[in-house]
Amino acid sequence: MNLKNILYKINYKVIRGTDDLEIREIQYDSRKVKNGDLFICIEGYKTDGHKYIDSACKNGAAAIICSRNIEKLPDCNIIKVDDTRKVMSLAASNYYGNPSSKMKIIGITGTNGKTTSTFMIKSILEAAGYKVGLVGTIANYIGNKKLHSDRTTPESLDLQKLFKDMADSGVDYCVMETSSHSLYLNRIYGVKFSQAIFTNLTRDHLDFHKTFENYYNAKLILFKNTLNSIINMDDEYGEKIYKDAGGNKLTYAIEKSADIKADNLNMHSRGVEFDVTYKNETQHINLNIPGKYNVMNALGSIGACVNEGIDIKIVKQGLENLLAVPGRCEIVTHGYNLDYEIIVDYAHTPDGLKNILNTVREFKKGRLIAVFGCGGDRDNTKRPIMGKIGTDLSDFAIITSDNPRTEEPMSIIHEIVSGIQKKNYEVIENRREAIKAAMKMAQKDDIVVIAGKGHEDYQILKDKTIHFDEREVVAEIVKELESER
Repeated sequence: MNLKNILYKINYKVIRGTDDLEIREIQYDSRKVKNGDLFICIEGYKTDGHKYIDSACKNGAAAIICSRNIEKLPDCNIIKVDDTRKVMSLAASNYYGNPSSKMKIIGITGTNGKTTSTFMIKSILEAAGYKVGLVGTIANYIGNKKLHSDRTTPESLDLQKLFKDMADSGVDYCVMETSSHSLYLNRIYGVKFSQAIFTNLTRDHLDFHKTFENYYNAKLILFKNTLNSIINMDDEYGEKIYKDAGGNKLTYAIEKSADIKADNLNMHSRGVEFDVTYKNETQHINLNIPGKYNVMNALGSIGACVNEGIDIKIVKQGLENLLAVPGRCEIVTHGYNLDYEIIVDYAHTPDGLKNILNTVREFKKGRLIAVFGCGGDRDNTKRPIMGKIGTDLSDFAIITSDNPRTEEPMSIIHEIVSGIQKKNYEVIENRREAIKAAMKMAQKDDIVVIAGKGHEDYQILKDKTIHFDEREVVAEIVKELESER
């Protein structure tokens, strides 16, 4: 494609050479550049693409897009713009034929609930007969085809390629998690959303955003760029989003007054039943995923779908069709001859841990045993908070390692323990041994909650990443404990 067409409706200045040339592909990683490619200098969290201009030119880049002054211009076509991140999103859309305009986009943002909500909406839309794409933490999907996901929301160039693949496959709707990082870093810049859902806002990612105000403002970006906002009014930031958001607004709640209301909740170990009322019509829904917070996720999903004109009876069918979401309050003891349950959950924030433990407390008959830790190289202020929550809400807790990355595991654990006021815990650094200890401890009617990793099938250590799937670990330990009897 001609560079002029790639830069359609983008303000830019030619610093050297010409903009009238053919481009093979767009790249933001200089190591991937080949002859005829366009290299865009992206300022990342840890590095800056401007440092790799010479490398890109040596690899055959036909043109460079930059936002900084370059002291020594390389022998290459140089284009300057104000913001390379915004430009990459728009240029990638132009390059791939503006694929997001060929489907409706539904975005979900919030600290917790994004993943579950995307799966719920996908199930509802499929029940209504649509082909659905999904972008998220666990995986990306084109219909039933599962694709690997490296991050919650891909970099804009990769996202636009994914949109193109979806459009080429006849996808009607794309449901996507929109992380605060992606919003702040303009990965979705220029994408028009049909619906945007606000789930909640609690402490997370302050290692990146620095202040809670910055975190909130990053989330708010989604609601400045949408036709319709679906807002959780039970969350303390719901009213603020409602005030600050643009476009049409639809609210949902259990406790407060809202357009979509849930009542008569009946929670049990394998799910939750509730009545939902919208425009004077009430439906009884039997959700296969436990927890009050999953009722909230369902209400937000309902809001987006009724806004798209889907009948509430079809909405009910779609929600009840969804049997589980990987790593989200996932019961992993089906098929085992155990008299206790094990639940794996992605909860890695104070609010997420509080939600899963409170959910289990609502239906537990025996003891609640929690296994959890905190990730390394992430916001360390939440560690003592999670220590207190984990021990306050469980009968017994095992503090362990969770993706320590470059930090020492015991250093992280000591910070977690610093917030604990009770004595109902022990420390077992090795995560597998911690899970085994919890299972050996469990008795009839107990519930073991393994929190923090959920769907992840790896453990990130200081010098390597190892395979670690907690479903597989549980299966292995079941066999070990049987042989030890």
